[in-house]
Amino acid sequence: MLFPLFVFYVFLPQTLCFPSQKRRVPERKTYGSATGNIKKGKNFSINNFYTYINYILYITLYLYKIQHFSFKIFVYFYIIIIFANTNTKCKQPIYTIIIMKNTQIVVILAILFFDISFHAAAQKVDYSIVSVPEESSNQFVKITTDADCVCMPIVKRSTKGRIDWLTNRILDISIDGLKIAYLSARNKTTNIFIKDLNRQGGSIQRTNRSAVLDFSFSPDGKYICFTEMRGNINQIFRTNADNGYVCRQITSGNKDCSPICSSDMNQIFFTRQEMKNFSIWSYNIQNNFLSTYSTGMNPYPLQKEPAYLCARINATGKGEIWKINYETGTEECIVSDTNRSFTTPMISPDGQWILFVGSNIINENSFSYANTDIFVAKIDGTNLTQITYHAADDLSPVWSRDGKYIYFISQRGSDTGTANIWRMNFNY
Repeated sequence: MLFPLFVFYVFLPQTLCFPSQKRRVPERKTYGSATGNIKKGKNFSINNFYTYINYILYITLYLYKIQHFSFKIFVYFYIIIIFANTNTKCKQPIYTIIIMKNTQIVVILAILFFDISFHAAAQKVDYSIVSVPEESSNQFVKITTDADCVCMPIVKRSTKGRIDWLTNRILDISIDGLKIAYLSARNKTTNIFIKDLNRQGGSIQRTNRSAVLDFSFSPDGKYICFTEMRGNINQIFRTNADNGYVCRQITSGNKDCSPICSSDMNQIFFTRQEMKNFSIWSYNIQNNFLSTYSTGMNPYPLQKEPAYLCARINATGKGEIWKINYETGTEECIVSDTNRSFTTPMISPDGQWILFVGSNIINENSFSYANTDIFVAKIDGTNLTQITYHAADDLSPVWSRDGKYIYFISQRGSDTGTANIWRMNFNY
């Protein structure tokens, strides 16, 4: 839609090229404020009309977020060249479209400078390298290839340095530790695929749905709980981890996600979104009862006590890691930082560490870039440690079953920024 608007704007008829031109408006009655500026027998300037066209063009340019940078630069400079002819008569529409105020020129130049600077900063992110010096103690191994079409969680960056990302779990390791499950986008669908960690080759499709959002293995390894998006709602299902496509529907008619089974297999904890609020719920597999517990998202049940870890957004918009005892009602903030957000907690197999995603700002000379990295902390929140530092986004980390490795999704090691699954050793 942007190109037709732009062409229309460039090739306006000759008679409409002069903002200073005035033409006689026929006598007409006025009906309310919509036509209140056109009075009987008055001269009507079309300057306001062109001002509105200006605004429509500027807004459309950003709403549609032109991705081809060369075309974007062409549009910007073309607008500037056209509008800069402030004292010439419009002899040809292609050269001078409208007389432009100096303030408008300043606004266009400022937007252009900001856009070029932002694009240049984005281009400085070199995804092709596998690791950076801060990660020298870790060994990184690429598990998948570009042909596996690994889904990358959505990451959104604002011009003010804020970063938001999809916190749902889209990786998990089988109970025997020999296979990894991941989301793959193929043939306009998103499904769960399973790959053998000890063999090279393709992956096996495990679900046959339209838009799987996230998933997790049950503690006994027999089932997979997953979320599927259907229009404006997300529904949770459970299916066999090894055979068939038959699914048991767990929830319906709501925005639910992040399903995960309790250690005793009696409950499925999940996140429910209501308006802009997120809360932790559970579904009792035996009696089909639903229970709600507290605010939060990304629940991770503890094994030896009636509690779970979750992420919460504080008053300043930063994510924190909390521990909630759903029998006593005790709530404890475990990990928090005024400059970072944390989400998606997961406890190590030995119960000593918490693995999670956190935001980070890379500052190098005049270059500043917000991204996501992987962090760990002791189970009580102490010894907070950042373990990845790459400019690429590192997301959805999971432990290996023996706790010696961490698997995660990242664009690192790819010239094109394509996401893949990586493995790193855990040396703490």
